[in-house]
Amino acid sequence: MTGDIPLWAGIPAAVLLVAGGLLALVGSAGLLRFRDFFCRIHAPTLGNTLGAGCVLLASILVFSALDQRPVFHEILITLLLLLTSPVTAMLLMRAAVYRGQRQRGELK
Repeated sequence: MTGDIPLWAGIPAAVLLVAGGLLALVGSAGLLRFRDFFCRIHAPTLGNTLGAGCVLLASILVFSALDQRPVFHEILITLLLLLTSPVTAMLLMRAAVYRGQRQRGELK
């Protein structure tokens, strides 16, 4: 991996990294802001999934520009992240409903 990042790959990668950081920050702020457990789990799931997706897209863009070949590791990570994060959130919500913790959203 020698050489500089081309400008056509560097600028969109920088924008994606900033957008990913902002999305993760907004999702984490939603975790603190909302009062109900179900709202609390919704905000970081969406924000952090989209934020990590933006970071992985930036990684795909930069490394495919440097190596001139597709990067399969990042594509696999992106697919697994997009599949597992919503499933995890749904399982946490179902567990909260099952335990009867619907009142104030506080888990013990």
